Amino acid sequence: MGMLSEFKDFAMRGNVVDMAVGIIIGGAFGKIVTALVDKVLMPPIGFLTGGIDFSKKAIELAVSEGKPPVIVGYGEFVNAIIQFIIIAFCLFMIIKAMNSVKKTAEAAPAAPPAQEVLLGEIRDLLKRQS
Repeated sequence: MGMLSEFKDFAMRGNVVDMAVGIIIGGAFGKIVTALVDKVLMPPIGFLTGGIDFSKKAIELAVSEGKPPVIVGYGEFVNAIIQFIIIAFCLFMIIKAMNSVKKTAEAAPAAPPAQEVLLGEIRDLLKRQS
């Protein structure tokens, strides 16, 4: 088997395709969460805290002559933490919903085959006659 056909078999395997779709959707979901945090959640939080824009918050360290200052941008870190919490909560809710559907499917016992039902009815009728 040539290397090209082996690669084709690998790339077309179901779990590889599913993983690729998940990564693409995850990237798009990350952009949505970034927009939600930066444009929807952080402005009201900034308003409540007196107009603070967290994305621009930074601390300047070790300013010495002839060298550029070292800047620690902790505001973007705060935004990233909020994004992480939102993504983690969404994943928690999705997994919780999937688990409840799975429990419901497991809780419902499968109906016995029609043959067994008929045999049970015949058995019950024979017991009544004797």
